[in-house]
Amino acid sequence: MAIPQRDTYRGRIAPTPSGYLHLGHARTFWIAQERARQSQGTLIFRNEDIDYARCKPEYVNAMIEDLRWFGFEWDEGPDIGGKHIPYIQSQRISHYLNIWEKLYKLGVIYSCSHSRKDVLNALSAPHAGETEPVYPPQLRPPEISVKAISGPGKTNWRFRVPDGDSVNFIDYRVGNVRFTAGKDFGDFIVWRKDGFPSYELAVVADDQSMGITEVVRGEDLLLSTARQLLLYRALNWSPPAYYHCLLLCDDRGERLAKRHDALSLRKLREGGNTPDSLRKSRNFIESDKCMVD
Repeated sequence: MAIPQRDTYRGRIAPTPSGYLHLGHARTFWIAQERARQSQGTLIFRNEDIDYARCKPEYVNAMIEDLRWFGFEWDEGPDIGGKHIPYIQSQRISHYLNIWEKLYKLGVIYSCSHSRKDVLNALSAPHAGETEPVYPPQLRPPEISVKAISGPGKTNWRFRVPDGDSVNFIDYRVGNVRFTAGKDFGDFIVWRKDGFPSYELAVVADDQSMGITEVVRGEDLLLSTARQLLLYRALNWSPPAYYHCLLLCDDRGERLAKRHDALSLRKLREGGNTPDSLRKSRNFIESDKCMVD
């Protein structure tokens, strides 16, 4: 568990309030907290709630309560009544618009009205990426024009990836990781037609502005890291270090998800489990390779 050599370590935990947090979330966040403590650094709590259709206020309260019960103590965030609360992404839209404008002026993003069905129909052989089909190059505009515009409007905006470019990074657990733009992933959305930034843009914007030096998250996001590194490159920003954790499975070997209510921190607490017993459990200490969402 090497720690990146930086003058000041700044890590973060960044849950999404779209359901009750489960033991897999707790394990990943615990690793993030431990790495921050080992380096005598700062741990930031960020509420990633920009998916308004899935994120609910009751889950925000639950995740803070459940994580404090489990033993988490974050160091930074808006302070109300003497208690730290998380940075809230839905309150930072103006910041994300500034980043969108920078990308637009750089000529690396374009508006896209094509639906998922259009994308699938354009593929002669379906080539699925981690979360979506690889965007077909023939659906791109012939050129990206930059003209005066007030904002992203009610359309999706995509980042044009440099086809064939290798995106390499060293992960502190996985080791050397390599993806090829245009093959492993295609042009990806940075702004959604519902008026909100994508996960990729928001995470890069926040990690940069908050001075995050290492991102600790699940290994299901390795491909997202490649996309995000292209945004860092375009914006001429230095990226953080990365540590992608093994992910937990249930007893049947199925990936953990928020729909696994029996393994939510809330249900585990109601069942008489203590934070100490959960942290000492085999599932918490060991993990099979398994995807999680």
